[in-house]
Amino acid sequence: MVILDGGLATHLEELGADLRDDLWSAKLLLENPAVIRQAHLDYFAAGAEVAITASYQASIPAFVRRGLSATEAEDLILLSVHLAAQARDAHGSGTVAASVGPYGAYLANGAEYTGDYDLDEDGLTDWHRDRWHILADSEADLMACETIPSYTEARALRRLLAETPGMRAWVSFSCRDGEHINDGTPLKMAAGLFVGNPQVIAIGVNCTAPRHVLSLISQIKGKPTMVYPNSGEVWDSANRRWLGLADPVEFGEAAAGWTAAGSAFVGGCCRTTPEHIRQIRAHLTGSGTP
Repeated sequence: MVILDGGLATHLEELGADLRDDLWSAKLLLENPAVIRQAHLDYFAAGAEVAITASYQASIPAFVRRGLSATEAEDLILLSVHLAAQARDAHGSGTVAASVGPYGAYLANGAEYTGDYDLDEDGLTDWHRDRWHILADSEADLMACETIPSYTEARALRRLLAETPGMRAWVSFSCRDGEHINDGTPLKMAAGLFVGNPQVIAIGVNCTAPRHVLSLISQIKGKPTMVYPNSGEVWDSANRRWLGLADPVEFGEAAAGWTAAGSAFVGGCCRTTPEHIRQIRAHLTGSGTP
């Protein structure tokens, strides 16, 4: 069992960062890289064994759109990996997974939750290629292809994997229900693109409501399964509160159920924190307390 980290942006906001920006957490690579390193350290201290880098939204086109040169953009993408590696080294152990966020994250229009793109497979391959090779040649241990909402984008990433045969990766889809990724493709079909690929260490789901996780685990065969869902919160306007697995203890209990159902990697995504990861560790080790 491998414990992943939780929501990087969520914890950065807890640490005082203002992420109201199209670059989201990647803007801190420009403004305050030290706080990214601290967030990674906090997750390692909470029990995470993997740090996912702040490169989710850190693409060359996004930085160029902000006015940086392509060379400056490349340096910032590499910095995202270096910060996670520094935190790992300070902690004394761990794995650095270079985040490969979807094209929809660059669009910043919600397309990462629908897979409704204006590029075909060739276009998506070309869009991802520069960042892909920068990260593949970095000090990262593996690539985290995450929050993938589109079957076409998954095919593009499969092509890029073939261009870097020495690099391992995981592939994690964002799903709209218990059987389909966000563009409507059955998860079983999308996962099938990678089942026979020796570079892929796991296939899973993230940025998905916890209530769908058990069903989604059952859709993945032939590779280790990973899940790192959101807290699953929805706003209850009548009672003015969030409903879902925001409570870290409940999230830890649910995570124990996901591992019992066969997930080999478990963590959290949006609105999860180091305390959620601490509770996952507690429930998986059977201690009941962090």
